[in-house]
Amino acid sequence: MTPTTRREILLGLGAGTALGAGLAARCRPAAGFFRISLAQWSLHRTIRAGELAALDFPAYAKVEFGIEGVEYVNQFFSDKVADFAWLGELKERANDQGVASLLIMIDGEGALADESDAARRKAVERHFRWIAAASFLGCHAIRVNVHGGGSADEQRGRAADSLVRLAEFGDEYGIDVIVENHGGRSSNGAWLASVMEQAAHPRVGTLPDFGNFRTGTDEAGQPVWYDRYQGVRELMPWAKAVSAKSHAFDAAGDETSTDYLRMLTIVKEAGYRGWVGVEYEGGGSTEVEGIQLTKALLERVRERLS
Repeated sequence: MTPTTRREILLGLGAGTALGAGLAARCRPAAGFFRISLAQWSLHRTIRAGELAALDFPAYAKVEFGIEGVEYVNQFFSDKVADFAWLGELKERANDQGVASLLIMIDGEGALADESDAARRKAVERHFRWIAAASFLGCHAIRVNVHGGGSADEQRGRAADSLVRLAEFGDEYGIDVIVENHGGRSSNGAWLASVMEQAAHPRVGTLPDFGNFRTGTDEAGQPVWYDRYQGVRELMPWAKAVSAKSHAFDAAGDETSTDYLRMLTIVKEAGYRGWVGVEYEGGGSTEVEGIQLTKALLERVRERLS
């Protein structure tokens, strides 16, 4: 990153850095097993239909679902990353409702393990502004992807290097850089764990997602899946957030693809005591119903494991 770029980001952040840092403690849940947050992606159809404004998301999470922690998705306000007036309004609305802004999920800013050094450098720099925005909002992290090409070893090396560069920048803002299992090699738990080992930076971590373990397709075009329970177990040592992915529910209110009791037992036994985010992606229920069902399931299992 050039000095000019860094200076522009710092000036754009301005006094908001101190205000955002002052809210950082709210991003750390109180003692106990876990608290429930809401991923903005759970409402992506509602937002894209114009039925919910991005600014209204924190209040909607609190009023509609009684959820007091939110995880933003950058694509819903990608043009506002440097608009600190707009970000200030979002921050104020969250604060007014007593809702903690936890993280921003970043997509579409370039491949952090790109085979081209120039493209990878540009991707890293494009993530810097989201670190500044996350700090301003009072978040503790940004979620990134480590897509790229080449061999597994080559991609691992480039991913680890990019993550460390981001973490070093994030250290100035108190922001962690966390990676989700999100397709391709990143959905191989052992491979992503090896990226964490190579990065070896305290601000680099994971966001294990219960459902994103599709690694590709076979010769017949059928999906190839990595074992989700093994994958989450492998990623939990570095977890700084957890995503409770859901798609469909049976008559008893259990998720049909993931055994939440088994999965959350893994999460608990890893010593995790942070937030677990509702991320409903199904189509069989409305988004509101899917969020309610996921939250209810998390609450039941949490009570059983307490």
